[in-house]
Amino acid sequence: MTRFIILIAGFLAYGAAQAVAQELPQGYLAQARQENSQFREFSASRGENFYHAKRTHSNGKPVSCAACHTDNPRSAGRNEKTGKEILPMAPVANKARLADPAKVEKWFKRNCQDVLERACTAQEKGDFLTYLLSIK
Repeated sequence: MTRFIILIAGFLAYGAAQAVAQELPQGYLAQARQENSQFREFSASRGENFYHAKRTHSNGKPVSCAACHTDNPRSAGRNEKTGKEILPMAPVANKARLADPAKVEKWFKRNCQDVLERACTAQEKGDFLTYLLSIK
């Protein structure tokens, strides 16, 4: 009986995390429309391009999301500065990845600054999240 309760609790927690993750892009929708009156909907393909885009940092080094997170968001990555492992980006491989909106925003703030040297737009965030959620 105890195992059954633990199993049910696990399914409920997984379902709650998935529901939060699915709703995250919608949180950026109104903001994206304010930033760009022509904006209509988020795009997984734009998010994928954003994830893989290679940019040149002001220090001259090439940077991208995939540089630390790997070309495959289902795989664990490694922080280039610290060498610390980074759990997979895709929720299909890491159920907790998009379960906490405050953490998602915290990492957008930090990583957008590191990679883009500016804050990400709401559209970039929504496209990126839409891409991660499309990965099966």
